[in-house]
Amino acid sequence: MNRSAEAKTVVITGANSGIGKAAAIKFVSEGHQVVMACRDPGRAEQALREVTEAGGGRGAAEVMACDVSSLGSVRAFCAAFGERFERLDVLIHNAGYFNHGVRTYQYSADGLELTFATNTFGPLLMTELLLDALGRSDDARVLTAGSTNIKNFYDPKRAIEFDNLRGEHAETRPYTVYKMYGDSKMGLLLLTRRMAQEYASRGVKVNCVMIPTVRVDKATLKKFSGWFRVVGTLLQYWNPFALSQARMAETYHHLCTSPDFRDVTGAFVDHHHRVLPPHAHDRRLAPPTIVRELLATRHAPPYAGDPQNVERMWTVAQAAIAPADAAPARAPRVA
Repeated sequence: MNRSAEAKTVVITGANSGIGKAAAIKFVSEGHQVVMACRDPGRAEQALREVTEAGGGRGAAEVMACDVSSLGSVRAFCAAFGERFERLDVLIHNAGYFNHGVRTYQYSADGLELTFATNTFGPLLMTELLLDALGRSDDARVLTAGSTNIKNFYDPKRAIEFDNLRGEHAETRPYTVYKMYGDSKMGLLLLTRRMAQEYASRGVKVNCVMIPTVRVDKATLKKFSGWFRVVGTLLQYWNPFALSQARMAETYHHLCTSPDFRDVTGAFVDHHHRVLPPHAHDRRLAPPTIVRELLATRHAPPYAGDPQNVERMWTVAQAAIAPADAAPARAPRVA
């Protein structure tokens, strides 16, 4: 590849491990310039050495500090990026927060529920702050990391707790990390759809990829607690359907570079590169249809197709990332 003519500038959050690191390796090996946006630059330096070595000199990578859960950190990262790079071609929101086994509410430095701060609000703020750089690309693509967890929204009673994203009801509603994670990923899908509409006039495409079960690093497994560690270990070593991190990185690369997706935006896509449109939100699904979707997903849940949900998520998220609305920290971050 002729880097001067074809190389893309790529930002990948959470690129110090897992799928993010595998994606950084993939993009660098294809000759692109990768910025690894990581919460802990010190830990990321080892990942940077691995990415650079695996890239074989075909591309380049560097680390820039960014804690996606912190609005201030995201703003600082985007300002620093703007000083060094004029254009951004690919933005991959890979970083995520899912603290297995935690049973109490966790908050970001801005007083936001930590899962939503990391998985939903941070990506929106970063995208908005990098819009000018994305607008200078002739093929700007943004990819958000979704999850199969949103299939829980096939339960017609399931809904995002929009009124509890700062822990307003922490005293009366029990904290369930699995549910909060699923809600945050549905929120990210709703924002993906709205961002696609908002940024279309600037030529910026925004899509969401549904990440299935993926094998995790042993270091990540050690962070799990209770039955999460047991299940994680089983998935790591015994699940024949679990994808490798490199396989998922291939999907990231395809969705962000292939001509097949040059004009696709606002889509929910699986690792087979199939677009999964939402079911009609105003029609109740028959139980056999729900079972088929749970076993072999071909659509997003109806909840993702409801314009009212999209609008409410957009309104709540815009308020959350507005500087004037940032609340004081409710509690220290728990790693």
